[in-house]
Amino acid sequence: MLTATLIAQEIGGTISPKNADVIINNAAKLEEGGANSLGFFSNPKYEQSLYHTQCGAVIVPQGFVPQQSVSCVLIEHANPYFAFCTVLTRHFNPNIHRTGIESQHIHPTAKIGQNVHIASTAYIEEGAQIGDNCILYPGVYVGRNVVLGHNTLLYPNVTIYADCLIGNHCVIQAGSVIGGDGFGFAPVNGKYMKIPQIGHVVIEDHVEIGSNCSIDRATMGSTVIKTGTKLDNLVQIAHNVEVGEHSVLAAQTGIAGSTKVGAYAQFGGQVGVAGHLTIAPHTSVGGQGGITGNITEPHQKLTGTPATDVRSYLKSVASTRRIPELLKAIEEIKLEIVRLKSEE
Repeated sequence: MLTATLIAQEIGGTISPKNADVIINNAAKLEEGGANSLGFFSNPKYEQSLYHTQCGAVIVPQGFVPQQSVSCVLIEHANPYFAFCTVLTRHFNPNIHRTGIESQHIHPTAKIGQNVHIASTAYIEEGAQIGDNCILYPGVYVGRNVVLGHNTLLYPNVTIYADCLIGNHCVIQAGSVIGGDGFGFAPVNGKYMKIPQIGHVVIEDHVEIGSNCSIDRATMGSTVIKTGTKLDNLVQIAHNVEVGEHSVLAAQTGIAGSTKVGAYAQFGGQVGVAGHLTIAPHTSVGGQGGITGNITEPHQKLTGTPATDVRSYLKSVASTRRIPELLKAIEEIKLEIVRLKSEE
């Protein structure tokens, strides 16, 4: 039985009142919780919701002092959101680990680890290696000589082409394709001839990839997604791209071939990056930004197309909005010049 006291012990939090024995059987928003719900509070703009919540227990910042009375048990923690996510993972994760081999389409040379679940319509090619505790949902395709690390989760209809390497503790959402051909064609006599894509994709540990993403195999060598990186839905990574550690790429971001993105990059939705560029670590690009040249200095915050410093971009937008006013003033000046000339 999960109680507020047990949760506090698990996350290393401090509970108030000390003798709280609230039973917790679900997690919820402050506005939607009930007597047996666990919520969390960290953003001051939602403080009023804390005073009206029906949640049985709420994780709050360390040292938080309520300005009004609260009806719930408070669990103090230095990082409430992280603590809340930890509880979700341990107790309320809908992806409860399943085991058992259901598929009839596993090549005899494939190596399957311990406590693995492979659904009935998954297809495993020759030489593939599936690590311990992996879960492969229906429709997953694992190509020849693919290696999946331990504790990796592939949702329905994920496709992993031949020779690709997937690390430990990775999650790939439904419909994503890892290792499809890069967009390589050479113009010959007015036509385009396909360039064979003989490289592969390397996805390191703790990477999460959203649904319907495409990560293309390298022409030669590797396309690399480094440790801890998170890709939103509908992200396109072209051949021979390298995305640095712990980067975050939002939906519909596209990175063209052979570009190297430094660690801890943050790209908003629909960011476009040209090919053969180098992006410095800790680069942040706002939604729909377009990177057309190398970013050499780290810790820059950019937006617009071509991407430029956020403050400069906002100033240019403000100036653009004044164009009708300035045009009107110019017309008035021209009329005044004509009038003065007529009086000479």
